Amino acid sequence: MTLKDLLPASIGRDAVASFVVFLVAMPLCMGIAVASGVPPEKGLITGIIGGLVVGAFSGSPLQVSGPAAGLAVIVFELVRDKGLSALGPILLVAGLIQLAAGVFRLGGWFRAISPAVVHGMLAGIGVLIVVGQYHVLFDAKPLPSGPENLAAMPGRLLGLSAFNVAAAEMAFAVGVVTIAAMLAWEKLRPARLKLIPGALIGVVVGTLTSVLLGLDVTRVDVPDSIVAAIVPPSGSAMAQLLDPAVLAAALAIAFIASAETLLSAAAVDRMHDGVRTDYNKELRAQGIGNMLCGAAGALPMTGVIVRSSANVQAGAVSRASTMLHGVWILGFVALLPWLLEAMPMAALAAILVVTGWRLVSLAHVRHLFHGYGYMPVLIWAATLAVVVMEDLLTGVLVGIGLSLLELVPHRRRLGLTVARSDEGTVSALTLDGTATLLTLPKLTDAIDKVPADAHVRLDVSGLQGADHTTAEMLRDWIARRRAGGMPVEVTGTHPRVAALFA
Repeated sequence: MTLKDLLPASIGRDAVASFVVFLVAMPLCMGIAVASGVPPEKGLITGIIGGLVVGAFSGSPLQVSGPAAGLAVIVFELVRDKGLSALGPILLVAGLIQLAAGVFRLGGWFRAISPAVVHGMLAGIGVLIVVGQYHVLFDAKPLPSGPENLAAMPGRLLGLSAFNVAAAEMAFAVGVVTIAAMLAWEKLRPARLKLIPGALIGVVVGTLTSVLLGLDVTRVDVPDSIVAAIVPPSGSAMAQLLDPAVLAAALAIAFIASAETLLSAAAVDRMHDGVRTDYNKELRAQGIGNMLCGAAGALPMTGVIVRSSANVQAGAVSRASTMLHGVWILGFVALLPWLLEAMPMAALAAILVVTGWRLVSLAHVRHLFHGYGYMPVLIWAATLAVVVMEDLLTGVLVGIGLSLLELVPHRRRLGLTVARSDEGTVSALTLDGTATLLTLPKLTDAIDKVPADAHVRLDVSGLQGADHTTAEMLRDWIARRRAGGMPVEVTGTHPRVAALFA
């Protein structure tokens, strides 16, 4: 048996994708740590654990885990009020809560989150990335909030001068060159080099430009020792768990981290045609990861959409990409700090600006409007606006609240009966009642049990109605089966309802 026999066939694509994710993750790990009020190496430890450990056990193979901007404000306030030593015990408890939630199979309910909410969340995060990283293009720090970053954008550009070239002008030039190289490569690259992503080309060109021209720009700051940054909780720190406020903080982090992770996983599922997320397995993996972060005195982790989308866009096929990105963080910090120190922050920010822009999918908004009308578009827009103006969790909760309004037309009959019978290679599914987000967990459990090689007959003659969340889920399921060569026949006496799934 050779080494080639032991490695997955996709290892080449996964290795390239993992390096792209590493390039995106490295500055984010350190930047989020600084924004959280802790040393940058704390974020690097979380990134390493997220890759090597959570990547191995994840229920969403292409999702990348690490420190998340959505928790930065919470962590900052905790460190300010309780001290850095309290973070370890809090994460141990938060991770235990997540692990228990996965064991008791509570993750499946996140499949009932409206796709309008998911894409609104993605768009909001994309806007925040663009307006925040835009300032890094000028070698400046992002401001505390999305609205502040947005308001300051014109001033950055108008402040440039062709007659007084300083750090801001040089950094902006590096960022523009990086974006131009990235987009040009994606449009013009030869077919035989299609696996080399534009993000990789962009950061290489940006780095070489800054080095060869000797530009005085801000570069990646690498800690001296990653091992020395591992600080297990002391006995006195563990005693803080007797404080109700500390336990409440652990519960809040567990909820927010789980929500962000599973919403991100749902979004990742919509980006590729591979293995779907096992939500309970993902919760268990996140719980293990956060417990390890607590034991190491690091930052909390979640599944993160920016790195995950970069992973999918770079062509990742399996969990090997996620795990390898953790290896690159560990290896480069330990062995090649000089290489990281050559990378301009403006080049890495340019990659994130493009990535964030691509998360704002107007094509999905048009799809929602043409398929389901105004209401899903309103949910999308409201979620986006609140994520940008307030925060991620508030935006998602507003979106979920609005999506409940879709239950009003079906309020007299909210139950759904799902019957399945198998005969030979044919699996017949009959839906009777109303398919809404309240009954979606029951419906997904039923369709997940349909044999992969079965010919499906879906009878919706008894279906009185369906909200867009359920309709989208069924359409995705039908499309995946048909793409895999397995026929799905939809029948029913209500053409309007049946058309949603055709």
